[in-house]
Amino acid sequence: MPPWFAGLNEPQRQAVQALDGPVLMLAGAGTGKTRALTARLAQLLWTGKAAPHQILAVTFTNKAAREMKDRVAALLGIASVEGWWMGTFHALAARILRREAEAVGLKRNFTILDPDDQLRLMKQLVAAEGIDDKTWPARLLLSVVERWKDRGLVPDRVSAADAGDLAGGKMLRLYAAYQARLRELNACDFGDLLLHCLTVFQSSEAVLKRYQQQFRYILVDEYQDTNVAQYLWLRLLAAGHRNLCCVGDDDQSIYGWRGAEVGNILRFEQDFPGATVVRLERNYRSTPHILGAASGLIANNESRLGKTLWTEGEQGEKVRVRGLWDGEAEARFVGEEIEALQRKGHALSEIAILVRTGAMTREFEERFVSIGLPYRVVGGPRFYERREIRDALAYLRLIAQPDDDLAFERIFNVPKRGLGDAALQTLQHLRRAQGVSLFQAARLAVGTEELRPQARRALAELVAGFERWQAQATAVPHPELAEIVLDESGYTAMWQQDKSIEAPGRLENLKELIDALAEFDSLAGFLEHVSLVMESLQDSGADQVTVMTLHAAKGLEFDTVFLPGWEEGLFPNQRALDETGLRGLEEERRLAYVGLTRARLRAIVSFAANRRLHGSWAAAIPSRFVDELPAAHVEQESDQGLYGAAAATWGGSAFGGGFRDWGETRWSPGMLRAQKAREAGTAGRGAPTLDLKARTVESLPKQSHGFARGERVFHKKFGYGAITEVEGDRLTVAFDHSDAKKVMAAFLVPAERAG
Repeated sequence: MPPWFAGLNEPQRQAVQALDGPVLMLAGAGTGKTRALTARLAQLLWTGKAAPHQILAVTFTNKAAREMKDRVAALLGIASVEGWWMGTFHALAARILRREAEAVGLKRNFTILDPDDQLRLMKQLVAAEGIDDKTWPARLLLSVVERWKDRGLVPDRVSAADAGDLAGGKMLRLYAAYQARLRELNACDFGDLLLHCLTVFQSSEAVLKRYQQQFRYILVDEYQDTNVAQYLWLRLLAAGHRNLCCVGDDDQSIYGWRGAEVGNILRFEQDFPGATVVRLERNYRSTPHILGAASGLIANNESRLGKTLWTEGEQGEKVRVRGLWDGEAEARFVGEEIEALQRKGHALSEIAILVRTGAMTREFEERFVSIGLPYRVVGGPRFYERREIRDALAYLRLIAQPDDDLAFERIFNVPKRGLGDAALQTLQHLRRAQGVSLFQAARLAVGTEELRPQARRALAELVAGFERWQAQATAVPHPELAEIVLDESGYTAMWQQDKSIEAPGRLENLKELIDALAEFDSLAGFLEHVSLVMESLQDSGADQVTVMTLHAAKGLEFDTVFLPGWEEGLFPNQRALDETGLRGLEEERRLAYVGLTRARLRAIVSFAANRRLHGSWAAAIPSRFVDELPAAHVEQESDQGLYGAAAATWGGSAFGGGFRDWGETRWSPGMLRAQKAREAGTAGRGAPTLDLKARTVESLPKQSHGFARGERVFHKKFGYGAITEVEGDRLTVAFDHSDAKKVMAAFLVPAERAG
């Protein structure tokens, strides 16, 4: 036996030796699929079944492809494996399309557009088609095109029912125009790489046969995450030799929201009659209790092939399920548990906190900063470093401190309001000349004609908005004020209209920011707190706790895993349930399964009885997933250690149908502050609007300029003229070649010096 068989268990050996015909390697979490994969590839080369260029190996990342090549080379004892067709679907499809580009109207040197270029092109076409971009944003329409391409649909294969009234009934025409324009540019987007290959294969039997003969063996990793176009591409290529080995786990299919079809793996045996199915069920990662809890949970899904993970060794700790009073108590509990583990010598790098949404990281980050616990956020910036949070904070900073020029620059044209670089340069010039802040310069500029009328109107609305919000700040609770600002500025609407994958998460983060504000007595206190937190956000070495979303954790493992926020509506996520029903519920359950199986030694699930949602408190009940954890593998805990009077009552299997009664409880300081804010009054949205025109010139900063009525002057934009009126620094000038205009003295020079 070759050396790579050493250490393989019997099912892994079967997977390595079953080289011919269709094979499904159903590999559960932590069952050593990578070892089996590399051994199988080495076996193909060692037996002479195929040369490197005759193997098509599809991985889901380029990094995985590189690592696979290196491992196989190491097993074979050679420097490297050359000539392999190994990489992601897009990389391999691009390689084929470079050869066959002429068949779809492209040249071989075609360009692959990045997402920004795709969006820019779609915006041009939306305008050309006369489509209302406010009702039908280009980003939304582009996402529709991407989903059609994921399903392998070219424009003439999209049904009228699929298109419906999208883009005012013009969606099919828009899709066709988009594809035509890409060809004119000798370009394609990422979806085209597979779509064009499908077109080539379906239109030319000779071309398809050539690739079928070349690729004698095909191997696909993470098959449960393939979309329809990828599935069709594989089926066509595998139809020749039928030597297709797909590796995956139906229980870890968690990317349905981006087009993945779990049905691809579920019907493998129907698609490839006579297929060999090898189940890798021996887990090398987790303890029996963790596996038992995860297996009991996922057994509630109906759409699965079924397998039972098992492991040898001691039972280990049961999965702990902790009920807590609120999110603040949950973060404190997790922090104390981590500190206790650290005192026992547990490496922080082997601890992870896996949350359902990115917005949930905020309370944990703030707790860790306050106790000095090193951490890192994987898969995205830390909470207060996120773009939408920085933007919102800039608005709030400018309300609290109107002289904050950096904050003004950040939100000057966010959301877009027609204020470009030229307008900002005008304000910068005025700021320097007058010795004032940018906001004060903006107040001056809206009363003159230095800016174009459209820019001046937009700037006037912005200034009026800030003066209104500054007045409201004394009468409106600061969390409510933040909501008003985000709504009236158009910032919330900007993300509501954004149809990118990230947009819903950004909106959730903004809601979490509102909740964070309610924990402080004043806006100034909150902003000071954020400044201190940001100052502390420096990596403090390699030994750090990892904070990430459950989606980002797939493929990783840690000794200790915390799984907070297991509450109905939060996890399973209500939006997933509303949009896709039972299918969404089962994917959420698979996500919970993925979270549990990331843990090697211990898993701690927690939920809160109360959550602050959109600035107000709401009672929460434990997730149905809590109730689905088998009692034999679970240790339940209440919050009595933290709140003497708090109690939780569960009944049923592990927790008997869920949360019933918490008895007498004690309010947290944050909740008390929120309640006081609600009781403080309702003044807010009715605050009077301030009229800029009613303000006197005397209320604004002035500078002695020395100009007098009748003096000849020169203006860079309007040319020569004579001063007809002087109102402080605001001068009315009758220009030689245009109407009389009000301008600031800072933009004028005496006529004799103009030359």
